[in-house]
Amino acid sequence: MSRYHLVLEALRRSARVPEGGAAPAEHGHAMPARHRGYIREHFEDTPETRGWTWAG
Repeated sequence: MSRYHLVLEALRRSARVPEGGAAPAEHGHAMPARHRGYIREHFEDTPETRGWTWAG
């Protein structure tokens, strides 16, 4: 499960969709597909995924 899936699930379970909620949902659907395509082409994670570190 990715952070995109978590956002989509939170929006799905929300009693009401917050104003502007459609944009994160669209992004959440598009990014996993983009990531899979990038991996198939380059055989590695996207640069933003590879360079991600826990900030906390």
